[in-house]
Amino acid sequence: MKPVSDAWRPSCSTQMLHVRAEMLSSIRRFFRDYGYLEVETPCLSRDIVLDAWLEPFAIDVRGERWFLQTSPEAHMKRLLASGVGSMFQISRVFRQNERGDRHNSEFTMIEWYGVGSNWLEQLEVTEALVRTATAAAAGVTGRDVAAQWSREAFQQTTYAVAFQRAFEIDVFSCSGSQLMETAGNYGVALPADMRDDRIDDVLNVMLAFAIEQQLGGPSEDGRVRPEFLCDYPPSQAALAVVSETDPQVARRFELYVQGLELCNGYQELTDDVELQRRDAVQNQRRIGEQSPKLPGAPRLLAAMQSGLPPCSGVALGFDRLVMLATEHRDIREVLPFPENRA
Repeated sequence: MKPVSDAWRPSCSTQMLHVRAEMLSSIRRFFRDYGYLEVETPCLSRDIVLDAWLEPFAIDVRGERWFLQTSPEAHMKRLLASGVGSMFQISRVFRQNERGDRHNSEFTMIEWYGVGSNWLEQLEVTEALVRTATAAAAGVTGRDVAAQWSREAFQQTTYAVAFQRAFEIDVFSCSGSQLMETAGNYGVALPADMRDDRIDDVLNVMLAFAIEQQLGGPSEDGRVRPEFLCDYPPSQAALAVVSETDPQVARRFELYVQGLELCNGYQELTDDVELQRRDAVQNQRRIGEQSPKLPGAPRLLAAMQSGLPPCSGVALGFDRLVMLATEHRDIREVLPFPENRA
């Protein structure tokens, strides 16, 4: 008799399912207390938000190319334009080529938009949410990971300061060839086909291999101090506004805890003409990478032409937050059925 495979079993424990449930309940209560409305939007659509670094799954629907959404952004902004107000969503999202101990092609995203709020206010909301959700996990596991964190507010570091700290350069004044030379001098291995005219690609490799793992680590007192990385180059913030005082930076931030990236936030772009320009740039990058051109989100464009209110938005990877709260290093340990068991 053949041995029975156990591949049908979930990869996480039953306790982990209780952790996830408690964390989700706490997140819903958190946003309700902040006055945010919970909404639901389609996972499948003809539209797709353009991002040169994200590859969606395309699905044939009655002879048309539709897309599993890489985030609920386009539809949520259509709701914003219709006057719904501040909102959040807990959604399933899908991204190709996302595999590894921190990635799964299908994952849970918490996305929210605060109408009338700026990006600095959303830093505070994000910190409060992360602390609330990790406390909820502790109620199940008996271990509060946030007890290891500094009591000070999460620190803020600009993109320029992070590169100065790691490479001793003024990142915004360097050419592509200078960046590549610096990467080599510091032992950062660039892909063999890397070109000096692909500055953002060079920067992404330098960030991933020499900076990210240091972000949100122990402070001088030995306690972990989560860290927001802020003020990215505009070319790496497709739907964020550019700073009013410094055109070299866009109002984008990411949160890291002990090298784990948890979220991405923007002071949101509301200019429809600028959106069209940026979409064209994103598609040109895709063509340069020999990726298929994407249609973008024409209904989002129409919504922005109608009038998108000033707002800031954040997308947070829930499964990574669970990893953080339970001190797991592999996303498959916090999902019941990851890709290899789906």
